[in-house]
Amino acid sequence: MSRLAHDPEGQSYARRIWGIAIGTAVFAACVVAVAMYIGSRQLLKDGFDWSYDVVLFAMSAIVYGRSAQAERVCALLIAVVLAVAGLHTLYDLWDKIVDPRPIEPVTLGFSALSAALFGVVVVALLLRFRRSDNPLIHATWISSRNAMISTALYSSVSLFARLATSRHMEYGLDVFAAGLCFQGAYVITRDVMRDARKRRAAVVEA
Repeated sequence: MSRLAHDPEGQSYARRIWGIAIGTAVFAACVVAVAMYIGSRQLLKDGFDWSYDVVLFAMSAIVYGRSAQAERVCALLIAVVLAVAGLHTLYDLWDKIVDPRPIEPVTLGFSALSAALFGVVVVALLLRFRRSDNPLIHATWISSRNAMISTALYSSVSLFARLATSRHMEYGLDVFAAGLCFQGAYVITRDVMRDARKRRAAVVEA
């Protein structure tokens, strides 16, 4: 972590990303525990969905400050995690179509509202780093921002969509969420490749 010794901004990011990683793990564990206690399949699924975020933030916290190459690799892994999350969302959509789940208004409301509030907190903590040139920092910002957008939409209309006679709105939300995951994966990969090209060009010029 010697790169952070004289980098107050980097130290601030490192502290925040560690706090977010631990906080996300605790939040996910609480959601899973509540789901198991009340026997809610939907809430249990929502709780396990947070595992993607736990892995993402934990990787960022462990790798940040090691080396530029390690940070680029980690950013690419985040892109892979987002792509897998997008595929998982589409699979979950297919599963809901072929095997519709029972409506659970209370648990749906709790899950949507708590996820939206948590997403806002994470984005607020990372907001100051949104214009960073570091590919790993930018990757965590993009994934957090996109997660907040999707959870905010779910909290706003998901309950109504799932209580409506037609579930097309709910299915549309899932497609949108998957699209955000794929968009984030693309942007992160593009930025990592761009950073790698800049660094190679700088070495050649030197």
